[in-house]
Amino acid sequence: MEALVQTLAVVATMANAVVYGTDVFSAIVQRPALAHVDDAVLTSTMGQIHRFGDRRMPVPGVFGLVATVATAVAAGFGGRTAPAVAAGVAALALVVWLAVYNKVSAPVNKELTGAALDCRTAPDARGLQRTWDSVINARVVLQAVALGAMCVALVTS
Repeated sequence: MEALVQTLAVVATMANAVVYGTDVFSAIVQRPALAHVDDAVLTSTMGQIHRFGDRRMPVPGVFGLVATVATAVAAGFGGRTAPAVAAGVAALALVVWLAVYNKVSAPVNKELTGAALDCRTAPDARGLQRTWDSVINARVVLQAVALGAMCVALVTS
């Protein structure tokens, strides 16, 4: 059971690290860079980024969440309280991240992607980006909590 818990925790950590790294990049590089482009460039660039990101990022996201929950379950059934609780904390952080993403980020992504695909500038491109930016730090923190908790699960399994 220990090997299963460790394997699941590694898979969860690696998959969630992809999402964490993307969010960190967005917070520390993309956000300030976009402040220096006009609305047409912002719409086109972010629309295309979200076009591909919204299709491809669910893969590591789903693997990460499923492996995190599976880690908690396997550790719990194996009587390993510390890794079960740590993975449970990670799963909770990921579920909250998903709620924030679905409530705030996804609608902005959809609007910017639609405008980019129609080759038009979003009417409130800057406002849309501000809305998206308003939750990126929270998303980074939630992913960091999840990764930290999975590291605890690994160390204690």
